Amino acid sequence: MAPTDTPVLLLGETGVGKEIIANTIHRLSLRKNHPLIKVDCAAISENLVENELFGHEKGSFTGAFSRVRGRFERAHSGTLFLDEIGELSPETQKRILRVLQERVIERVGGSEVIGVDIRIIAATHRPLETMIANGKFRKDLFFRLNVFPISIPPLRDRKEDIPRFVDHLIKIGSRKIQLSSIATLAPGVIDSLMAYRWPGNIRELKNCVERELIINRGKPLTFSSLYNTMPENGEISIDRMGDGSFDLNRAMARHIRKVLNMTGGRVEGKQGAARLLNVHPRTLQHRMKKLNILFGRNYKRVKHAP
Repeated sequence: MAPTDTPVLLLGETGVGKEIIANTIHRLSLRKNHPLIKVDCAAISENLVENELFGHEKGSFTGAFSRVRGRFERAHSGTLFLDEIGELSPETQKRILRVLQERVIERVGGSEVIGVDIRIIAATHRPLETMIANGKFRKDLFFRLNVFPISIPPLRDRKEDIPRFVDHLIKIGSRKIQLSSIATLAPGVIDSLMAYRWPGNIRELKNCVERELIINRGKPLTFSSLYNTMPENGEISIDRMGDGSFDLNRAMARHIRKVLNMTGGRVEGKQGAARLLNVHPRTLQHRMKKLNILFGRNYKRVKHAP
């Protein structure tokens, strides 16, 4: 599959390593000596989508002082990775479908038709088939992308991989923070790590290892910072709402607000809510807008309850 030009669709929960797999596919492909251009679809603003994807000509709008190539053009002869494809609006889906069908683009403000030769790798954590049934994702675009689907299981379903992941992450992290030697694990730690459900998947594991390396600075890693927040059975507790319901959106909004209270409304950065929730900041902001949750400067203007 990797040496071909076949489109690939990576499916799996947030944090399972879809971008790593996309990098590997490109590295093993015949296009490896050409660019791998990544697009975070959740971060593309609707009014900037054409400029981001297709580029613009000099003078095409106020502030356009030079010609700029878009992501599709920059990926010519290489690979275009469309991350979180399920977050695109129907109009943006239509624009991308046209490029995939005709293999040409036009820059904003230009009349020249530019051919593009690209391989597409797309990824999402959302149920695209359900979205198609609800009219939120184009069926024709799905069939264009779903030529070679790869479903990536969550970390809780492949716990036998945890020892190898931990060993790899410790070696990388030890070099990153310039420890004099590779850190080791305290006795019995692996069994405890395998008992945890890892709701944030590999991304959570990576962050946890990095945090432990910084805290212990060469001493055996105990992962005590994880245990302090983990129930004895390793499960994540689910609270009812005040009226006894289990409404998913309300539960999600309540949890996000609790984390925002901890960060003072900050979403991005090391002390931001996105880092604590193990999601991309743009993905979190998109979800918060849907749930009518204020953040940033707007957060500080109102009084918040947990």
